[in-house]
Amino acid sequence: MQNDLFQPQADTYLTIAEPTNATFRDKGSKFLAYAYPIQTETEVKSYLEGLKKQYYDATHHCYAYLLGRNGENWRANDDGEPNHTAGTPILNQIRSQNLTQVLVVVVRYYGGTKLGVSGLIHAYKTVTALALEKAQVVERVVRTPFAFHFDYLQMNDIMRLVKEYDLPILAQTFENTCFIKLGVRLKDEVSVRRKLEDLGIETL
Repeated sequence: MQNDLFQPQADTYLTIAEPTNATFRDKGSKFLAYAYPIQTETEVKSYLEGLKKQYYDATHHCYAYLLGRNGENWRANDDGEPNHTAGTPILNQIRSQNLTQVLVVVVRYYGGTKLGVSGLIHAYKTVTALALEKAQVVERVVRTPFAFHFDYLQMNDIMRLVKEYDLPILAQTFENTCFIKLGVRLKDEVSVRRKLEDLGIETL
């Protein structure tokens, strides 16, 4: 994965486009890494449960994830491995790629030979890096939903605003009194709100 030229703007973040996976072996132990783009902690639970069911006979299911534009919501889990030998190396690899909204789960099958603390850290770090290297890095925009009612005669003004700021329409109903929900970029919030106020429109 090459993302040296990717630097997120004030209202964007970097994540991966699609799930990827990789395998690493060391002294008989097998490590299977699965990387997923995620939006919520609920997805973490779902992916983790799926892998535990698929690899029910594995020794460990370790993971780490980051959520939030700046990765402010995170967790690292060693699942029985020595403290900070699994979850932390996984987490650090995600952070080192400047990514967020990402979950990586590493499934380990013990091969009969202990790897030691440094060996475990190396294995979890390596297999996570291999999975992330396969991923396509994409830039996502942070958007705030703006919902409001407006008169049908104001339709042209609203559509002009949608076009000017490239606002995705999240929901809409067009009747005598219309309703619309738009996704507004963080950097455009003040400008869009001001233009709506000029039209006599208040967001819900």
